[in-house]
Amino acid sequence: MSEASEEPLRITPEMLLGRRVDFERRMRRAPPLTLSLIGVLVVVFAAEVALGALDSPAGIVAAGALDAASVAAGEYWRLISATLLHGGPDHLLGNAVALYILGMVCEHAFGRRQLVVLYVASAVAGSVLSLLTSPAPSVGASGAIFGLQAAAIVLFRRERERLLLRDRRIGLVLLAWALYSIGSGFVTPYVDNGAHLGGALGGALVARHLHPVVLEPMPAGRQTTVRRWFWVALAVLGYGVVGWVAR
Repeated sequence: MSEASEEPLRITPEMLLGRRVDFERRMRRAPPLTLSLIGVLVVVFAAEVALGALDSPAGIVAAGALDAASVAAGEYWRLISATLLHGGPDHLLGNAVALYILGMVCEHAFGRRQLVVLYVASAVAGSVLSLLTSPAPSVGASGAIFGLQAAAIVLFRRERERLLLRDRRIGLVLLAWALYSIGSGFVTPYVDNGAHLGGALGGALVARHLHPVVLEPMPAGRQTTVRRWFWVALAVLGYGVVGWVAR
């Protein structure tokens, strides 16, 4: 058979795997840290319902919502506690689904310690911008979740020559969730789009300094730095929880 009659070689995903890392290979469908975070949010919401925190703005503020006047009075722990609360079952469900997907992605990409740093930093960034844009009470983990989404975007854009993402339907799911969350910010009480934007900005900034363990092991020097920031993130989280419980 002559060269002219040969059919062109079709490039398949299997061939691309030879030079790019299959991101979804070995990704855990039950990421322990992510599922633990979702479990905490569910337990906290059950407590909200039991205490009647959703019955009025005063009730949600008393439960630990982000409130400009309270933070100005020194209750900085609300920057954390507000991210554990939710304004209703649909609010919680939407965030839980998005957190499962994005937490699974980021836990696989960055490891548990870097995920903690990313989550807490995004949550705080979302709360800070929320305070600057709206004095009304606000609650929800979506600021932190927008941070995870921004971090995933930064990773896949920065490492697009080294990573292969086979199931691109996840992008459509996350886009639908983002639009839903932003829409909820306009019509649902206690949901604030300032937190969404702040969390996304915080997550994008933090992601630029994270090491993608899915591509290569973390160097010893970087491990020391990550360990330090991990303990800082735990201290911030602990401060928020202690202040919230002792309120």
